[in-house]
Amino acid sequence: MSKSNEKNNDFMNYVFVFLGVILALFALFIKQENLSVILYIASYLLIGYDILVKAIKKLFKKDMFDENFLMVVATIGAFAINEYIEAIAVILLYKIGEFLQDMAVDKSKKKISSAIDIRANIANIKRGNEVKTIKPEELKVGDVIIVKTGEKVPVDSVLLSDECEFDMSALNGESKPISLKKNDQVLSGSINIGAVIEAKVTKTFENSTVSRIIELIESANKKKSDTERFITRFAKIYTPIVILIAIFIAVLPVFANISLNVALHKAFTFLVISCPCALVISIPLGFFVGIGASSKKGILVKGSKYIDILTEIKEIVFDKTGTLTKGMFEVTKTNSYGNLKEDEIIEKIAICESFSNHYIAKSVLNYYSGKIDTNEIVSHEEIAGKGIKAKTKQGEIYCGNYKLMQENNIKTPEVKEVGTVIYLAINNICEGYLILSDKLKEDSLNIVANLKKLGIKQTIMLTGDNEDIANDIAKKINIDKVYAKLLPEEKVNIFNEIKKENGNDKIAYLGDGINDSPVLSLADIGIAMGKGSDIAIETSDIVIMSDEPSKLVDAIKIAKKTKKVIEENIIFAIVVKVLLLCLSGFLSISMWLAIFADVGVALITILNSIRIFSYK
Repeated sequence: MSKSNEKNNDFMNYVFVFLGVILALFALFIKQENLSVILYIASYLLIGYDILVKAIKKLFKKDMFDENFLMVVATIGAFAINEYIEAIAVILLYKIGEFLQDMAVDKSKKKISSAIDIRANIANIKRGNEVKTIKPEELKVGDVIIVKTGEKVPVDSVLLSDECEFDMSALNGESKPISLKKNDQVLSGSINIGAVIEAKVTKTFENSTVSRIIELIESANKKKSDTERFITRFAKIYTPIVILIAIFIAVLPVFANISLNVALHKAFTFLVISCPCALVISIPLGFFVGIGASSKKGILVKGSKYIDILTEIKEIVFDKTGTLTKGMFEVTKTNSYGNLKEDEIIEKIAICESFSNHYIAKSVLNYYSGKIDTNEIVSHEEIAGKGIKAKTKQGEIYCGNYKLMQENNIKTPEVKEVGTVIYLAINNICEGYLILSDKLKEDSLNIVANLKKLGIKQTIMLTGDNEDIANDIAKKINIDKVYAKLLPEEKVNIFNEIKKENGNDKIAYLGDGINDSPVLSLADIGIAMGKGSDIAIETSDIVIMSDEPSKLVDAIKIAKKTKKVIEENIIFAIVVKVLLLCLSGFLSISMWLAIFADVGVALITILNSIRIFSYK
């Protein structure tokens, strides 16, 4: 249904309610009983027609046990015992309560949506010497855009200007500006806080980071949590029980000295009190607010069920490179075995790596300052987890790890040094090697200690790197267990073993690369670094938009706070309901008070849910 149709329906609803109230007031002052009854019925139908329609539709679907059904039964029952004003007052109060609840929920959602909607409204496109303002949706890959100081970057682009600072807090939750240089990737939603810049569009609006974020958030509530499913199951059991108790109260005159009218009044009041509005509204809203609070911190949760799972995590498995470490390697040593000079070793490895997008290849190419003649390469083959085989005009080149050398029967001594060793072999003769070192992220230093405080029992690291590097990183941050020298398929096998060993404990995996995707999908909850591969981000259940693994700690804390608030709402709503239901059995409680109490409980739980958004 379009927004204009919704507004028209809302307007007509208000008109019908207003006319219904007018008719009820007329009926109050008309002395002719039959006419006043007709006016009361007309008033009731005008005010509560939509509730009646919903209840009838549910009845035909054999799924009638909800608050609409209870309200209709209770108010029709009130008519049956000549409590016309009370029936109309109850349905009117219920409609007012619905309006207040909808208003509170809409306000909450708008507040959250405005906080996380980071899309630009305009784009400045450069065409020749002219700059035109267009909608971001109209931009195409390859267009050159101008982003002025204070403006949001409309789509993912590559910076054409020399250097500029960007506020990326809306994406990663961090207030510290990011400095980008020429040819660096600029994500949509970033705010230019430097000089006017030019950038080249790399992704259309619908495929850009900011649109993907909003899409993930908007679709998140489709994946319901166990708590939400429990409430649905609870309602299906709870409502029939409530109706049976109401029927028992209604037939009390048969067993006790009580009038039929009093018994029926108690029964219908009991039905009104039993409406589970507070639970039905506040629980989904609580999860929505939790997802919004997470996104405000740069953590995208793809469904409310993952909020539930986060609170139950006992084991966390980490990838190393690009997750706990920077993934930005530096050449720290080169060594030649005699036939080539050290700078020639680097040159040959750079030629071999020139067609690869692997982070090691990028690090070598960044270090190598010379030009590469790609025409020299005849063929190029990337061997996953081992290295590269290339045929050149000068012969066959292998560059990669020790496993690659062994598998191709290339004799070479194994280098035992901390760092990633890249061996170079030309025509089956090892000519030398270089060592790349990756630095630990400062953000990773306290992650294990903070996770242990949250109840995480064990932390594990899986890496394709050698044992020395893996153990060095693990020692610095107190990782409990390490598995090194793993190929992508071996990561999957090890992860399955970890799952078997830990029984029913929930396990999370945090990674960033393409080779992490299979493990991300196997984990109870897969968490991807937002600067990682698109495949990892698509496969994961949660995305950390910044380059900070410590955001995992924030994600768990927000999830725990969300779960706590939702549990508070459930306990509060049930306690108040049970108390009022018990009182209605012994005391004379009017339907007016019953509906007022129901609306009040719902509003209190809604306001309580909003507290989640204040997480700092």
